Amino acid sequence: MEQIARTAKQLANLLRQRRTELGLTQAELASRIALRQSTVSALETSANVRTATLLSSLAALDLEMVIRPRTKASAKDIEALF
Repeated sequence: MEQIARTAKQLANLLRQRRTELGLTQAELASRIALRQSTVSALETSANVRTATLLSSLAALDLEMVIRPRTKASAKDIEALF
């Protein structure tokens, strides 16, 4: 299912949701991307992280980023989905 994230918080929630769907702990995901568990925690709390770290995490979760024109729904409407 396609998900939309417009804020760091929404993206963090999607990453955490996908990790738990896959049955991974933060430590297991960290091991897959050769980073510390605290870095995964930072991703999932919408802290500032490097783009390379985000992309590595997406790949480890079998996800990809799609850039497209923004839909007309507001960020608040999308956040209500969570």
